[in-house]
Amino acid sequence: MKKIKFLIITFFSVLMLTSCDLSLDRFPETNLSDVNFWQNEANFRMACNQFQSLVNANDIIYDDNRSDYATGNVLNNISDGSRVVPSTSSDWSKPYEMIFTANKIIEKSNLVQFEGINRWQAEARFWRAYAYFQLVKKYGDVPLVLRVLDVKDPEFTDGRKDREVVIQQIYDDLDFSTENLPSFQQLGQTEYGRISKSASLALKSRVALYVGTHQKFHHWGESATHLQLSINASEAVMAEGHSLYNDMSYYHLFQLDGEGFTNKENILAIVYGQNLVNSIRSHNIGRELENGYASVTRAMIEQYLCTDGLPFDKSLLAEWPEKTPWSIFKNKDPRMQATIFTEGEPFGSPSSYIWNLPAIRTRFSPKKYSIVADWSSRQSFVDIALIRYAEILLNYAEAVFEKDNMISDDDLDKSINLLRDRVSMPRISNLFVSSNSLDMRTEIRRERSVELAQEGFRYDDIIRWKIAENVLSKRLIGVTFFEDIYTGSVNVTNDGYILVQDSSSRKFDPERDYLYPIPVRDISLSEGTIHQNPKW
Repeated sequence: MKKIKFLIITFFSVLMLTSCDLSLDRFPETNLSDVNFWQNEANFRMACNQFQSLVNANDIIYDDNRSDYATGNVLNNISDGSRVVPSTSSDWSKPYEMIFTANKIIEKSNLVQFEGINRWQAEARFWRAYAYFQLVKKYGDVPLVLRVLDVKDPEFTDGRKDREVVIQQIYDDLDFSTENLPSFQQLGQTEYGRISKSASLALKSRVALYVGTHQKFHHWGESATHLQLSINASEAVMAEGHSLYNDMSYYHLFQLDGEGFTNKENILAIVYGQNLVNSIRSHNIGRELENGYASVTRAMIEQYLCTDGLPFDKSLLAEWPEKTPWSIFKNKDPRMQATIFTEGEPFGSPSSYIWNLPAIRTRFSPKKYSIVADWSSRQSFVDIALIRYAEILLNYAEAVFEKDNMISDDDLDKSINLLRDRVSMPRISNLFVSSNSLDMRTEIRRERSVELAQEGFRYDDIIRWKIAENVLSKRLIGVTFFEDIYTGSVNVTNDGYILVQDSSSRKFDPERDYLYPIPVRDISLSEGTIHQNPKW
């Protein structure tokens, strides 16, 4: 019942808050203008319910299609460098929809006095910070709007604020949220899915790691300051009582078994309905994955270590060259089979997975959030994790290493090695890395890729590490081609892999593509104060 109550209110709030024009240039006040509405805690709670509906779960799952680790049944124009300046874009408008909704709630909360009002302002400020982070990552400098605007207000023509100013506002919002939100333990089962103190700290951990590493590798700002903020926020989350989901296979973390308050790993989840009978809203991610909306590339597959803790090209346990398509799973990190379908597993259509599915362009089909029972109904109600504790452990390890260019075994044990313990993989140490001629930065990044595979992190990672021009210009390939298994027309590389896209059709301009192009309509409506990003 916790989900149904939460989502009925959410649905009602969507109807009340929706506006017909979401662009920055002339965004009006939301329709929640009735003075009588903003008088009690129940209505502020209702208004804050709107935010989860503004987060698109599909964007999270399919975001890796922008990178080198996944591809869809249609090639992604960000990944291959073929995109052009759009007329309009939800990448620009949707965050501002969230920001203006937050501003409305914040403004109204300042006009009333009752116990608990700061909590709802804190929720709104969390989501405002979340939205501005999406904008800064993609566009750099962006207009900073912190109040409800009238069409004549000067903010409409103020232009873009320096990203450092926007980042500081993000930190200010998250610090306020941290001080005024309940702990996740206080929320409990009845308020599962709401914003907690640890969610606010976790988002700060994510933002500060992004900014600190972006500064370090793009050579701007004081990276150590932000990396220390990420360390501090990560440690604060660690002290909140979260833990990794206790499942050795890792698979059930992304199934119905992993839902709810008993899963202390999900710091913030996008909450859906319960089933077809109690259906308020749902998603169709599982079926879309099985139809090839996303498939994993060879570049991602090669990140998985063998069970001796070594990469496939160093380990004696790897079957190389492969004798069958599925022998690549032999003696590998269990997270690989928990994340990718293998031959004969229960599937939607056909009823068991086969390697010759033409919809799956690489033949590596991801199975996080894919539930076979939801195939026929085309509706799934499994919650999608927006922030989970595993990410915080990874953020901590990376921030520690990048701040000092080293990490102690103790810090590895309190972060990455907890993830490896869960799936019975060998622990990493400085001695293990040096003895096997490995590189610590590479292994920290590898662990992030494997643990967070197909959860929307890869593109942001290659942007902040400034390696996009190296990895996105490479070919996209899939499984090893076996002539006796695959039927129909398929392109094959000279070295025997299924070819999705050759390197000759892929490009990344480092002077242009590290930022998104601003939509033409928003530039034109800004009266000349918003200028396009370089070289677009």
